[in-house]
Amino acid sequence: MRRRLLAVLMVLMGAAALLLCVPLADAYARGRTEHLLLQRRSEAVRFADLADRMRTAADRAELSAEIGRYAELYGAGVVVVDTAGETIARAGSGPASQAATDAGADADTASGAPSAAVDARRRALTGRSTDRLPTLRPWGPRTVVLAEPVGRDERVSGAVLLAVPTDAARRDVAVRWSLIATGAVAAFAAAALVAAGIARWLMRPLLDLDRAVERLTAGSLRARAVSDTGPPELRNLRQHFNAMAEAMADSIGRQRDFVADASHQLRNPLATLVLQLENVEPHIVPGPGLAEHSRALDEAERLEELLDGLLSLARVESGTAEPGHQDVAQAVRDRVTAWTPVFRAAGVHLTAAGPPEELPARALPDAAGRILDSLLDNAVKFVPRDGRVEVLAARADDGSAVVRVADDGPGVPEDQLALLLRRFARSPEHQNVRGSGLGLAIADELARGSGGRLEVRGNVPHGLVVELRLPAR
Repeated sequence: MRRRLLAVLMVLMGAAALLLCVPLADAYARGRTEHLLLQRRSEAVRFADLADRMRTAADRAELSAEIGRYAELYGAGVVVVDTAGETIARAGSGPASQAATDAGADADTASGAPSAAVDARRRALTGRSTDRLPTLRPWGPRTVVLAEPVGRDERVSGAVLLAVPTDAARRDVAVRWSLIATGAVAAFAAAALVAAGIARWLMRPLLDLDRAVERLTAGSLRARAVSDTGPPELRNLRQHFNAMAEAMADSIGRQRDFVADASHQLRNPLATLVLQLENVEPHIVPGPGLAEHSRALDEAERLEELLDGLLSLARVESGTAEPGHQDVAQAVRDRVTAWTPVFRAAGVHLTAAGPPEELPARALPDAAGRILDSLLDNAVKFVPRDGRVEVLAARADDGSAVVRVADDGPGVPEDQLALLLRRFARSPEHQNVRGSGLGLAIADELARGSGGRLEVRGNVPHGLVVELRLPAR
């Protein structure tokens, strides 16, 4: 969003710079053209006065001398024509002189006498002076032609055509345009810095809120937005968000405390009940009463296991521990070694594979071992005798540590896989298997609390695959 905001601001500032600089540059070019016209028109008026007073050969010589000196000094071309278009006097050489001659002859030549110059001559012969020149820009035109009538009104006897090089004027325009462009670039750079600061000022509280929401989503109930910058609306939003997070954390904390306290308080009377049932057993005579007593004892022990699971889940959800460094490969080796006798007694083959070196990851304390305990406990319950369970630890392409537990047991239907990570969830065919239904839910909470995830999918041709993925250190 910050890049998009900067892009929008840059486009707006660039458009504003163009809207300011282009008219300014064009206004200067027009002003410089007008200045050139006023300068050269006064000289054309003087030549027209000399031509109008020309009566004798001496007057003609004086006119020729004047326009000659002018043409030599400014590199211009000057042509004086009568009403029939015949040349009376001419001075100068090169493209400027040729342009004036072509305009006086009413012809367009390869030297580039524009139709505007021819039109200026025709206007001068009707008694009107040139009042406009083509706007000068760095790329042209190289020569402009202006005309001044000789005489006035019905006494017009000819016209003075002045072809003026525009090199100096175009150079002035180019220099001024360069200064305007430099100023525009400097102003744009300064505005860009200001825009970057404004965007950072606006986005900092939003990014802080985004990070706080992400931490809350990951289960860190202590996450709060700490940025105190930005406009008042965003500061108010931060305060309201923190108040909401505080209320939510307080509510969830009370719920978890209740579950933990209830589980802990029920354990003592339940343990006493189990002990009393065990003490009563020797005094019961064989028969239906002994079978009922055995079932009651089993249910009491199952209830005790359920309370232990709820207490463990409440401790995991409390999020009091912080993730840290953990060697996943070592955890896999340790837990597989510990569970091997259990699998051997159940007649299930347990194998493990992984890198001999360290496989570091970031997780809650002993999270990999506790999660693996839940997965292996699940496998030994549901995989039949002579089945196989494989544990594989490896490094993923994104750098995370992956632990994969695959079995060839009966598996779970595809539509029931999503239920396995829910609390107390069990497939219908496994309702009578010993357990509380909290093992995978606790493992999933541990994985998410570590910043990782737990995935369940079917194995081929049958069985179950549970994959733990923990973030890199």
